Amino acid sequence: MDIFEKCRSFNRPNILKEQGVYPYFRPISGSEGPLVTMEGKSVIMAGSNNYLDLTNHPKVKEAAIKAIEQYGTSCSGSRFLTGTIDLHNEMEQEIAGFMGKESALLFSTGFQTGQGVITPLVGKGDYIFSDKDNHASIVAGNMLATSKNAIIERYKHKDMNDLERRLSKISRDVGKLIVTDGVFSTDGDIAQLDIITSLAKEYNAKVIIDDAHSFGVIGSGGKGTGHYFGVQDDIDLVMCTFSKTLASIGGFVAGDESVINYLKHKSPALIYSASPSPGSVASALAALKILKQNPNLPSKVCANANKVRNGLRDLGFNVLEGQTAIVPIIIGEDEKTFAIWKMLYDEGIFVNAFVSPTTPPGMQMLRTSFMASHEEEHLDFIIDTFKKVGRKTDLI
Repeated sequence: MDIFEKCRSFNRPNILKEQGVYPYFRPISGSEGPLVTMEGKSVIMAGSNNYLDLTNHPKVKEAAIKAIEQYGTSCSGSRFLTGTIDLHNEMEQEIAGFMGKESALLFSTGFQTGQGVITPLVGKGDYIFSDKDNHASIVAGNMLATSKNAIIERYKHKDMNDLERRLSKISRDVGKLIVTDGVFSTDGDIAQLDIITSLAKEYNAKVIIDDAHSFGVIGSGGKGTGHYFGVQDDIDLVMCTFSKTLASIGGFVAGDESVINYLKHKSPALIYSASPSPGSVASALAALKILKQNPNLPSKVCANANKVRNGLRDLGFNVLEGQTAIVPIIIGEDEKTFAIWKMLYDEGIFVNAFVSPTTPPGMQMLRTSFMASHEEEHLDFIIDTFKKVGRKTDLI
């Protein structure tokens, strides 16, 4: 059999393009705050993870330019050898301090962070307890861990009884990691870290969270899910990406110095990858400093999301409950999701279409997300346009 045959027969994207409803890989030619230019027209961006709208902040851009002028465009090596610059060390110190941890370590991408942290920490016979809705970066780390004969237990999404049932079957003397998203990227719901950390203590497990969609959005000053629940000291490792709140690309993990030092010398994802580029680290560092100077910015993100969440729910849309920047609207069918996405886009709003197999049957959705810089006029227009489209399609 020709292994590429499945590629030649994969025609779903082409069909959607022919129908004019293909929602993916749409190029952006200009961006300024919540407005972007796509295909020659101005569109309200209601699908970005640029939560604090710092990607165009003058200080962030200036920091990136200065770093490139000083260090060049690349570090041309891994952190382990020739790829460490003083900006890496400065960012790690700033992150550790902000997160209330002893130490931190940078990775070249957020996706890489999950693989680079989980896999080195487990060995033969160790257990990983992973929420079934965890991000693909965690799933990839889990899969690599199985090559070391670690055992994966996937508990039902946010089901603490199922987690405890699985934990209770394993001896206290066996190595155990509980790994979860802080805020889940599809539904925008929040992991029950107060219960998770309590169970970890009871059953002698360690806790790793991925705060990609939490950092800069929830918790005191945007410090994430651990601070949201007041259990930051009970979380062993916090992973995160630069690509959302921190307006860049890269990732980090923060925790005890001994664990971070171990990862520095044992993580293949760190040792065998080129280090984060000077421009990306400098821009993330500048974004972090802006967040520290403006601790009320996260509340603006959530307030904007809540206005749309409540407005759409009042109109009769099936909106998932939440308290974060992510507002998912359930449509329920692939074709209808694509059609409504296109109607919104034609009206001047960009959202994200999530269909099967990404979502379970009947849970196909339009995922919206909001920034601190969305103005009342943008939010009102989004609500009014959803109302117009929803009635036209008998969704409400």
